[in-house]
Amino acid sequence: MRAVIKPQPAHGIEVRTDWPDPTPGPGEVLVKVAAASLCGTDRELHEWTPSAQAFDLAPPVVLGHEGSGTVMAVGDGVGAIAIGDRVALESHLICGTCYPCRTGSAHTCERTRILGMHIDGVFAEYAVVPEGICVPLPDSVSLETGALLESAGVAMHAVQRSGTAVAGQNVLVNGCGPVGLVIAEIAITMGAAHVVAVEPNPFRRKQAESRGVQVLDPSEDVVGLCRDIAGQRGGFDVAFEVSGVRGVLPILFEALRREATLVTVGHPSEPAPIDIATHVNKKGVTLRGIFGRRLWDTWEQLLLLVESGRLDLEWLVTHRLPLEQAENAIDLLTGDAGKVLLIPDLQ
Repeated sequence: MRAVIKPQPAHGIEVRTDWPDPTPGPGEVLVKVAAASLCGTDRELHEWTPSAQAFDLAPPVVLGHEGSGTVMAVGDGVGAIAIGDRVALESHLICGTCYPCRTGSAHTCERTRILGMHIDGVFAEYAVVPEGICVPLPDSVSLETGALLESAGVAMHAVQRSGTAVAGQNVLVNGCGPVGLVIAEIAITMGAAHVVAVEPNPFRRKQAESRGVQVLDPSEDVVGLCRDIAGQRGGFDVAFEVSGVRGVLPILFEALRREATLVTVGHPSEPAPIDIATHVNKKGVTLRGIFGRRLWDTWEQLLLLVESGRLDLEWLVTHRLPLEQAENAIDLLTGDAGKVLLIPDLQ
C-alpha cells in the first residue's frame, strides 16, 4: 500500500508505494483511512528537531496521528467496534495499569505511546489500531470532521482545564493555529463575553476575525486592550497560551486580573521564565498545563458540541492533498494554511 514513513532518525520523510498491507491482530481493527490531518508535530518529525527526538520513536514508522476512516476488518476479541463503523482515532495509547490510568487521569499515563510514532499511523491507505482508541462517529459527523477531532480535542481539554471558565467571561488566546482557533470557537459557543486573540500571521488573523474574534498583532498593546475591555475587573478572566513561543507568558500574566487562570497548551522549545512571586503568589493567578485529551470526557463533550451543530470544524480545512504530496503538505504548515488534510483516495 501507499504510506508516508519516517525512514530513519534524520531529516526527511519518504512516500512508499510498497509498504506492507497491515493485518489486525487480537484486539485490533483495520481502518481504511479516509482523511488524515497534519499538525506541527509532523513538521517537527520531518525536520527531526530535538523536540521530535524526545518522542523516542523507532523508525521506520508510518507517520500520522490525527485521522478517521471506516473499519474494514477486526481481530479476535474485538467486541465494541464492528466492520463498517466510521471512526475517529485517539492518538495516545495508554497502558491501563499505572497510577494515573487507574485513577481517572489516563491522559497522563506514565507509559503513553503515540499513534504514528510508536506504532504505524494514518498517513497511509490503511492503518491497524487498537480497538480502544476508536471513537465511533455519529451519522451527522463527516469523516473529514472526524480527522479534526484529535486536535480539536486538545482545545476542548484546554477549556475543561480552565474550569470551563469561559462562559460570560473575558478570554484571551495567544496563537491562532488550529488549536487556538478552536479554543476561541468553543469560548464563543459557550458564551464568552469577549474573545481576544494574539497572532502575528496575517492569514491566521483573518481566519480568527472571520469567526468573530478580535485579533491583535503581538506588537500591539495587548495588556492595555485587555484592561480597557475588563474595566474595573482589572484584566481578563482566563488566557490560553497556544503558540509555544518562549517569552510570551509575562504579557499574558499582565493581561489577566487577580485570581484569573492561565492554561498553557504550546510547548516552548526551551525553558520559559515565570515570575512566581509577582504573578502566582501575589496576583494569585492559577497556572495549569495540558497534554492531549482527557480520556474520555474530552471526546464526549466535544462530540456533543459537534453533533448538535453548535461547534463547526470543517471551516478549518484549507487544503486537501494526496499522500504523494506529503512534503508539500508539511511545507504548507508554515504558510497561509489552516488544517491540511491528506486524503489517500485523492490521486
